[in-house]
Amino acid sequence: MTEINKDMTIGEILSVAPNVAPLLMGVGMHCLGCPASQGETLEEAAMVHGIAIDELMAYLDEKKDTWA
Repeated sequence: MTEINKDMTIGEILSVAPNVAPLLMGVGMHCLGCPASQGETLEEAAMVHGIAIDELMAYLDEKKDTWA
């Protein structure tokens, strides 16, 4: 099963779990296709968008059956 952690880049996450994209967009990360975001970690992207990383990780874990 695919694992995601806060230190993975957006590019890494989308390559191993592309179905997570709608969840990230749903919480306000609309720049997933932006070249700059591909090198940001999930934690950095969450901070830029004002999203608490611990809450985001819990949300992704809760929804794991939809993207893993």
